[in-house]
Amino acid sequence: MARQLVTNRLLLRSWRIEDAEAALDVYGSAEVTRWLSPIMETVPDLVAMRLLLRQWIAEDVRAIPPVGRWCIQRREDDRVIGGASLLPLPPGNQDLEVGWHVHPELWEQGYTGEAMFALVRWAFEHEVDELFAVVRPDNVQAAETVRDNGMEWAGETDKYFGQTVELYRLRPADLDRLAPRADLPPGYRAQ
Repeated sequence: MARQLVTNRLLLRSWRIEDAEAALDVYGSAEVTRWLSPIMETVPDLVAMRLLLRQWIAEDVRAIPPVGRWCIQRREDDRVIGGASLLPLPPGNQDLEVGWHVHPELWEQGYTGEAMFALVRWAFEHEVDELFAVVRPDNVQAAETVRDNGMEWAGETDKYFGQTVELYRLRPADLDRLAPRADLPPGYRAQ
């Protein structure tokens, strides 16, 4: 089961079925899911969202940390604003990907970077030696987010998902190098 992670503005916690309506606001948005294809299509309705959440919850129960899926909840008002994950990449499930998805009206407010940083810290606390972000070449915003959070471009590859993607990598030493920066999301702690 995914461990709860807390930052100054966010709570990353396990998904619950009662999150379905808020999750549909995120995963029912073509603006969000266009970047997730071919892995995930736009969720069409509340019934489909509940089924998907059940699947994610069941997978999370069996996952060995640091692997997991998290609901991103804003602490100030308890609003569910998105989701995040640390998942093995196919084929072979040897590489671990950090991913995030936030409601479009909340883009460019630093939530994705804050969630990403919390997951990265969580993974490195579990002796992961490198993390990857897989970004579609035309997803300028995601590429900017991963670069702003210290991930380095590792090149283009067609190894994952049957399409050419940009690959970004982060290692524990990179995180150590970033720690003194004043613009890192403050207040991370695992609970």
